[in-house]
Amino acid sequence: MGRVFFNTRKNVHALDGAYTVLASDSGKTFMLSATGGTVAITLPTTLEEGLHYKFVVLEDTPSNAITIAAGSSIIDLVQKDAGGDAANSTAGTAVDNIIVGTSATQGDMINLFTDGTTWYGEVLSGINNAITTS
Repeated sequence: MGRVFFNTRKNVHALDGAYTVLASDSGKTFMLSATGGTVAITLPTTLEEGLHYKFVVLEDTPSNAITIAAGSSIIDLVQKDAGGDAANSTAGTAVDNIIVGTSATQGDMINLFTDGTTWYGEVLSGINNAITTS
């Protein structure tokens, strides 16, 4: 029997415009920039347990805002930023959107996963209040 090799590299996808995330994108890391204008990223509306995505800011101080939208108030997340606090965490009140502002910095990141009902996430940012929710 021949040897089997597995591709363990991360699946990385650059985004610089509107995109609807697919269930088949689960496990991808999306590199975000907004050089072409405001960017709207839509999460899958049919939640399947185990879907997970990572979003990383590629453009240092993005040219425009980047919104990651769930379509309804189903995102619960914890956020830590350079201010040393978790002020933009959802604190038990789910939100519709995560907004990467123009003060974000390269390397800021958002990890999201779902249990099939709610999106759960963690946000890390090097700039105070660069990533907010609505």
